[in-house]
Amino acid sequence: MSRTLVGLRAAELDDAPFLVELWATSLRKAEPTELVADVEQLVKAAADSAEHRIVLAEYDGQPAGAVYLCITTLTPLNLETTVQVLAPCVVAQFRRHGIGRLLMEAAVTFAEEAGVAQVATAVSAGSRDGNRFMARLALGPLATYRTAPTAMVRARLTAQRPLSTATGSGGRHLPRVLAARRSARRSLVD
Repeated sequence: MSRTLVGLRAAELDDAPFLVELWATSLRKAEPTELVADVEQLVKAAADSAEHRIVLAEYDGQPAGAVYLCITTLTPLNLETTVQVLAPCVVAQFRRHGIGRLLMEAAVTFAEEAGVAQVATAVSAGSRDGNRFMARLALGPLATYRTAPTAMVRARLTAQRPLSTATGSGGRHLPRVLAARRSARRSLVD
C-alpha cells in the first residue's frame, strides 16, 4: 500500500510565517512581524468566508506551496463572476512534484462548487515557467497589469507634458506662437 506524499488543506494561523516567506514578492514592503499579522488576518478572513479560501499544499508533511482563492468579478467593469487564483506558489525544492497542478485543481474545484464558470490568475511577467505552466492549463493572457509608485508616474507625466502647457500659454504650441509673431512683425514692416 502506497501513501500519497502530497496533501491539501486549509491554511491555519500557524502557517502565516511560511506564507509570508512563500508570498514575499506578492506582499507589501513591511517588517516581518507586520507581514505575519497581515497574513494571519487573511487566514482568519478566509476561514470565515465562503468567497475566500487559502489552500496549503504539504509534501510528506512539510509545507510545500499555497494559493489564495477569491470569488469576485472579472474586473470592476466586467461583472462576470470568476475565481481569482492569487499567488499560486510552490517552494523551489518541491517543484516538479505535481504540487502546482494540485493547487490549480483546488481552484477549479472551488469554482465548480460555487457554480463559477471561469478562473483567472496573474503570473509575474518575469516568471517564464509560471507563464508556461498556466498556458498549458488553457489560461491565456487577458491583460497586462502594470504598476509603479504614484510619485514616479507623476514625475513622468510632468516630464512628458507639452512645453506649451507647462509654460501656461493656454494650450497653444510654442512654435506656432513664435511663427504667428514673426508673421505679424513682417506685415507691420511691409
